Amino acid sequence: MAATGRCLCGAVRFEVRGTPRDVVVCHCGECRRWAGHVWAASAAPREDVDIHGDGALRWIDSPESETHARRGFCAECGSSLFWEAPGRDTISFAAGALDAPTGLKTVRDIYTEFRGDYYG
Repeated sequence: MAATGRCLCGAVRFEVRGTPRDVVVCHCGECRRWAGHVWAASAAPREDVDIHGDGALRWIDSPESETHARRGFCAECGSSLFWEAPGRDTISFAAGALDAPTGLKTVRDIYTEFRGDYYG
């Protein structure tokens, strides 16, 4: 199953060849700040993900990342879209940015010890 997704305004779009990984929810403080709550992400091999709208796509280093990751967002509308770490062969993307139907399910929560005090 191929998947497509986009930011809120449509300036950044992406296409995944093959089936994306089921959704993992990250509760770490950095992801919560990035997403405004938890970061719910799917992923796929980097070579299977085509990103369009590079003029609107901006990358920032993830300042607290143990993996020296970077995060991609749309400079036009601010949508948080991607997480990528050097040395990994996958790129993660916001599950909420995927076009329905996704066929995916949430399979795991990580860094739950850092969940926000307002929900858990």
